[in-house]
Amino acid sequence: MKRELTPCQLIEQSIQKKYRKNIWSPFITAVKRYQLIRENDHIAVCISGGKDSMLLAKCMQLLQRISDVPFSLTYLVMDPGYNQSNRQKIMDNAELLEIPVTVFDSGIFEVANGTDRNPCYLCARMRRGNLYAKAKELGCNKIALGHHFNDVIETTVMGMLYGAQLQGMRPRLKSTNFAGMELIRPLYCVHEDAVIAWRNYNHLEFLQCACRFTEQYEQVNDENGISKRQEVKELIRGWKKENPLVEMNIFNSIHDVNVDTMVGYKAGGVAHPFLEEFESET
Repeated sequence: MKRELTPCQLIEQSIQKKYRKNIWSPFITAVKRYQLIRENDHIAVCISGGKDSMLLAKCMQLLQRISDVPFSLTYLVMDPGYNQSNRQKIMDNAELLEIPVTVFDSGIFEVANGTDRNPCYLCARMRRGNLYAKAKELGCNKIALGHHFNDVIETTVMGMLYGAQLQGMRPRLKSTNFAGMELIRPLYCVHEDAVIAWRNYNHLEFLQCACRFTEQYEQVNDENGISKRQEVKELIRGWKKENPLVEMNIFNSIHDVNVDTMVGYKAGGVAHPFLEEFESET
């Protein structure tokens, strides 16, 4: 008699079978290519409640079960000031996915929403600092975030168009403020379309952004939006219609930067104009 699978087992099966090519294999590729996990790592998987971080938690859990490299996981949920329904949705999804979460409060929304000057940037910085601090307190040496392939290429294009700089998003970073801590991005090679397809296939409902700014945006129903990232998403989508390879070309470009052609670059926070080397060339 065939054993009936639980809802969680069906979700896990979809990751490793139905979406093996588009989720599981790219996830494993990133872990191996960028050497994201080492023996005896203790990784805090940071869960915001959105589709990306929930998928990340599930992938990390599945990997831990089969990995030849021993490592431990703590599933960390920071409550920055969610309303009760949003917090409950995170807890319900964690229970459905059988992810044993550790929750702590931070009150970040109250601080970030109290400023008119780039509250999203302030919120992101405060979130990361609080996650690093809590992870270190719990004995972790790494935090894992749910940034995916599209976050990488959108950040690259945004830097050019709105920041006047060429910059990427690395899959692995050493913390400058918390000694011995690293940040890793295991979904680095997973496309957002695959994450959305997986969510919809399993009829899952996750949080979007639950801050007051987002709530106000939804209430006024401003289709033009307020997000530069959304503008870049649409821009890349348009490019892709003309050139299907455009996303991968952007992604590959930050892996193959030809510094010899740059007019200037920064390394370790220090600017280096091309004239430094130009005058010494023979």
